[in-house]
Amino acid sequence: MQPNKKSGQKIPPKHINARDTFIIQPKGIGTVLTNRFSFTINFASSFGLGSVLAAAVLTTGCNLTEANQNDAANEAKSIDLLNVSYDVSRDFYKDYNPLFNANYQQKHPSIKVNINQSHGGSSKQALSVANGLQADVVTFNQESDMNLLVEKGLVASDWQQALPNNAVPYTSTMVLLVRAGNPKGIKDWADLARNDIAVVLPNPKTSGTARYAFLGAYGYGLHHFKEKVQSPAKTDVFIKKLLANVVTYDNGARAATTSFTQRGLGDVLITTENEANLVAQQFAMGQVDIVYPSYSIEIANPVAVVTAVTDTAGKTKAANAYLKGLWDKPAQELMAEMYMRPSDEQVLAAHKDTLPDIETFEPVAVFGPWAEIMDTFFVDGGRFDQLARTK
Repeated sequence: MQPNKKSGQKIPPKHINARDTFIIQPKGIGTVLTNRFSFTINFASSFGLGSVLAAAVLTTGCNLTEANQNDAANEAKSIDLLNVSYDVSRDFYKDYNPLFNANYQQKHPSIKVNINQSHGGSSKQALSVANGLQADVVTFNQESDMNLLVEKGLVASDWQQALPNNAVPYTSTMVLLVRAGNPKGIKDWADLARNDIAVVLPNPKTSGTARYAFLGAYGYGLHHFKEKVQSPAKTDVFIKKLLANVVTYDNGARAATTSFTQRGLGDVLITTENEANLVAQQFAMGQVDIVYPSYSIEIANPVAVVTAVTDTAGKTKAANAYLKGLWDKPAQELMAEMYMRPSDEQVLAAHKDTLPDIETFEPVAVFGPWAEIMDTFFVDGGRFDQLARTK
């Protein structure tokens, strides 16, 4: 029992202030540290380490675990989160992070969250995490990339149930970005198979966006020629012609944007709706136009906490808050302002002038589960490789 300095009353041990508790950390022989000061005990006597620890516990009236918890609670906490994401999401998260920080700091004034970003082709990023990149959260644009991390035991198998909308805060679609004035008169997917068209496309082996581009064109072919994926003779001919017009396969969607806008390659860039609008409004204003195809693919953008990392580091609560914040109204508004299609139907409806209605299809509805899609089209020697071969 300790005396209260003001009243002189005894304070039960469980009420001792955390700042006055002892934390025993024998860094070197005879060193005992507290939160506010340190002192040295001479162990030359027969007073053993166990006796010192026991004495410290008796003095403080609490065990070592409680002392460490109290000490940690007393100090302002700093948490570093790494968001490993796909290529063209960087602009959104650059603006979302301050929104999240302001809201989180208000609710948790003693905790500061530092958010770091890593961007690249979605599948390449997923492989990096699988191979050891210490991501706390992953924000991809393809379910198969998330499935890889589930198989590796890094993401929980029920990740889709952990957040609303099967953990998809927003969607997008594929559009065609052409030169200003559309000099080649490109109106739909079919035009990309013409002999006079040069196409810029990321590499479907490394980029989730590129896979959606390929599947978007392929789905259009099946729809246009009224074929099934099991017997796609006319669609395969169409896609083979389209791929023969590709002038570069960049590693990611942003690299493909650079090839089209800065290097001047190609007549058309196949890219996501949000990337096309950012290019038209910011990166290459007045130099490009957007063409919406008659039929395109819906892109789901799944997110998840890498629990294998956050559980170990004690960051799961902050990581969950970071992702849950994507469904907050300000974040959903930001998505719409950045030409992403928010899951909040009211927010989406309020932005129909910039996010027009378009007929889309879900890839799993046409091609089957993502595992089947990958095995059919994107494994080495799959249908993409077969159709992309030159003569």
